[in-house]
Amino acid sequence: MKIGYARVSTDDQNLNLQIDSLKKSGCEKIFTDKKSGVDETREGLKDALEFCRQGDTLVVYKLDRLGRGLRHLIETVERLGSRGVNFISLDNNIDTTQATGKLLFHLVACFAEFERSLIKERTKAGLESARARGKILGRSIKLTPALIAKARDLYKQNLSVADMCQLLGISRASYYKIIHPRLINHSP
Repeated sequence: MKIGYARVSTDDQNLNLQIDSLKKSGCEKIFTDKKSGVDETREGLKDALEFCRQGDTLVVYKLDRLGRGLRHLIETVERLGSRGVNFISLDNNIDTTQATGKLLFHLVACFAEFERSLIKERTKAGLESARARGKILGRSIKLTPALIAKARDLYKQNLSVADMCQLLGISRASYYKIIHPRLINHSP
């Protein structure tokens, strides 16, 4: 039996294109979600995976409709395979009922994993370069003269760092990264 799964990220989008394609491919049962792919609580996907039995085929319109990310996608397809359930991605022309489809799925997964590794390396190099130039990374806080003055007053009262952070409305990390050096150096 072919079981379809369709997903759109928001309520504003519609599932018609995906559902029409799944029906055309022969899906007898279709599960749907209107949630972001990163959302772990996708009831439609959970139900579709539970509904699949040995010999069934789970069909999606595109690979990105199934997985939160590459790792999740690969794990899901491998878990299906271990239960004797095949997988088809219509738009990507991947069909694990055939040896070439299995090969193609793993090649696509390998290239995607390779690309993710390259992105991580470039990001890490960029962050290290920025730090070396003295750039303070992370979300910046609105550092106003009034905030510094208030921090100075609280610092003089010998309050705990936790209390100061709560009163200033900042995190402990922001305190040590931005406020504390200014208090110690007494520079504005």
